[in-house]
Amino acid sequence: MCGQNERMLRLATIRTSSGTRCVRVDADKVVETGHGDVGELLATLAWRATAANAAGAAHALDRLDYAPLVLRPEKVICIGLNYRDHIAEMGHEFPSFPTLFPKFARTLIGAYDPIPLPPESSKVDWEAELAVVIGTEVRRASLAEAADAIAGFTVANDVSMRDFQRNTTQFMAGKMWEGTTPVGPWLVVADDASVTPAHAISCTVAGELMQSSNTDQLLFEPVDLVQYLSSIITLVPGDLILTGTPGGVGAGQAPQRFLQAGELVVTTIDGIGECRNVCS
Repeated sequence: MCGQNERMLRLATIRTSSGTRCVRVDADKVVETGHGDVGELLATLAWRATAANAAGAAHALDRLDYAPLVLRPEKVICIGLNYRDHIAEMGHEFPSFPTLFPKFARTLIGAYDPIPLPPESSKVDWEAELAVVIGTEVRRASLAEAADAIAGFTVANDVSMRDFQRNTTQFMAGKMWEGTTPVGPWLVVADDASVTPAHAISCTVAGELMQSSNTDQLLFEPVDLVQYLSSIITLVPGDLILTGTPGGVGAGQAPQRFLQAGELVVTTIDGIGECRNVCS
């Protein structure tokens, strides 16, 4: 992953008065690439060069309305129990293979959008996550091919309805709620995705630090996940992989603590970005 500096390539999807636009994020502005969202750009040949050389309409950084990074991903695949510290706090054994569950395009919201607390759930929890964005179609990938297929990384929060999650042995009912998963604000394009450097990852709720860990706690790293998932199904540009959450979730606390209306959830990954979402 890149360090956060002016030379790295960052891409975002913003809302404008004439619809959503994919933009390159520069130090002092964003520049339209000519695509409706980041997913549409990634589906084109030579997307890196296209983004780097884009010279479309510019927008001021302080006036941006971020949409979900990819508006209609073909797949959103999530990994459960993938941080060593989170596995320990939940009292589980280390899995031999990744635990998988899906989300859907309607689940995703922008990096600064409100998180609606559904009236059906009284146990809405936070889960800070590093998300992988696929940039190249890949099937049955070698490790090298898996690394090459990763466009880059972004920030997500796998907001979970724990009561619905615990209704059965399957996670999905607590994970797929409409309009609850912030992703963004931008894609940090990877120079080399073969190794995941250590990045601090955290989540604060109403100003209180709840999660504080590092991506070096990942059990299955991004390149391993891409290789494994591509053995099951073809991954395509714009697909998202949420790589799991570290320790410090509300369900793991004593007593348990869940999100309340009006609370600000801040999800941060150093060198990648930050989502800021108010519960409503």
